[in-house]
Amino acid sequence: MSDTHTATASEAEKSTQARASTHAVPVDMESDEAELARMGYKQELKRDLSLMQNFGVSFSIISIMTGVPSLFLYGLNTGGPGPMVWGWIIVAVFTMTVGLAMAEVCSAHPTSGGPYFWAAMLSPPKNAAFASWITGWFNLLGQVAVTTGISFGCATFISTACTLGTSFVPTPNTTIGIYAAVLVSQGLINTFGVHLLKYLNNISVWWHGLGTVVVVITILAAAPTHQSGKFVFATFLDGTGGWAERASPAYVSIIGILMAQYTLTGFDASAHMTEETHNAAMSGSIGIIMAIGVSAVLGWFLLLGLLFSIQDLDATLNSATGQPVTQIFLDTVGQKGAIVLMVIVIGCMYFCGTFSVTSNSRMMYAFSRDGAIPRFFHKVDPKRKSPIRTVWLACTLSFILGLPSLGSSVAFSAATSIATIGLYISYAIPIALRVIYRKSFVRGPFHLGKFSYPVAVTAVAWIAFISIVFILPQENPVDSQTLNYAVVAVGIVCTYSFGFWLISARKWFTGPIKQIAAEEMGINVMEPGNLEMTEKEAGGLKQS
Repeated sequence: MSDTHTATASEAEKSTQARASTHAVPVDMESDEAELARMGYKQELKRDLSLMQNFGVSFSIISIMTGVPSLFLYGLNTGGPGPMVWGWIIVAVFTMTVGLAMAEVCSAHPTSGGPYFWAAMLSPPKNAAFASWITGWFNLLGQVAVTTGISFGCATFISTACTLGTSFVPTPNTTIGIYAAVLVSQGLINTFGVHLLKYLNNISVWWHGLGTVVVVITILAAAPTHQSGKFVFATFLDGTGGWAERASPAYVSIIGILMAQYTLTGFDASAHMTEETHNAAMSGSIGIIMAIGVSAVLGWFLLLGLLFSIQDLDATLNSATGQPVTQIFLDTVGQKGAIVLMVIVIGCMYFCGTFSVTSNSRMMYAFSRDGAIPRFFHKVDPKRKSPIRTVWLACTLSFILGLPSLGSSVAFSAATSIATIGLYISYAIPIALRVIYRKSFVRGPFHLGKFSYPVAVTAVAWIAFISIVFILPQENPVDSQTLNYAVVAVGIVCTYSFGFWLISARKWFTGPIKQIAAEEMGINVMEPGNLEMTEKEAGGLKQS
């Protein structure tokens, strides 16, 4: 056993040294291939995605039409219009620093494995396994919770849409039933319709972009009256049960930024697609930044459109539909128009949730392959080329995480807090490693020059700040019904990941060493079955 681990560590050290070196590049090589070759990468994959398609994946997963409508009621109650509008800008600026720092890492390591993978590549060999272990568990937590937030939000809006023009009255039980149906359908698409995902993504990009513009222009044009600029930009509301008095208005405004931060999450999808994108070392980085920038602008546009179109604030907050966005639709375009706009919103949520399950299952598949979760889940369906077991594991865990909504008034916002904390911590670790080991970091074609260090430090500091903010109580008084159980979920993952590492995992978990070597040979390890097929072929060649 010790010989095996010694050999593995030696392989990891050689791999790290190879990545840190500067490679000789043939003079006649095209510029994009030359950049990759300089970093030790071979461009052997079929690269059929453009920069715009790479951007489209992250844009669809960020999905402002999912985040803003889902947490619009939360935003109104936790600060109101003023903090929502200005909080969005503040969050967008700091999220851009995170994106810029990630883009620099992505350009240096244009591989599809994502944060868990980067953590191993950016660490010294002796620390690579630990870094990837911790990053992987936070990323897994965030992936599961973000699928919960997206698909539960979709179920809630479907439930609300069913009340328009009918006698249907949604209950927690019926919403959970719809939620289960949404997850099952998304699981089936990821099981039997893998070949359709590329086409669905193209539809999703247009649906999100045009859908946002259509919704905003329609409600603004049809609204009988519009709110004043003072109402939109300077109104403070406290619907938390008294936190503005018990703590301060600043406390309410700060915890209210969850709506913006949860929405602007998921842009690492551009990194996952780099192995299939032309000029990966630049396109993946630009895809990340474009996705954040476009989503931030369109999201603010959507937010302003909704706020200016509010007809009666009290009626909107206490809408019989349970959703202020639905009430705004009803007040501006009537029942039939509201149904059309709800279909647009629900479509965005459904597309977003479907791709979230895809991303979630791929991450779990890679984690299982390295032994971090049971190897039972490391199974690829040979016919459909899909990790079906992790698809359904993702759906099952997401369903379980949504169950507290049956008895808690803040369960949904807690799930979104968990998603935001989990994913952003998994973003922060590679960025921090890039800073700590900056002397050995070999930049890619996209870099920030002298701004690299301050941007990365700012990004890590912001993530540390929001990780504390989003576990704070969101409703007063705090009891079993109003507890923000994000602190419980994050605490369990921290205790488990660190505890199990010290007790056992440090003795056998080696991280994605095989994956790193495979990526350097041009093998897309996030395409299920590729690594295993390569190993079988190599074994066959040795035997012959």
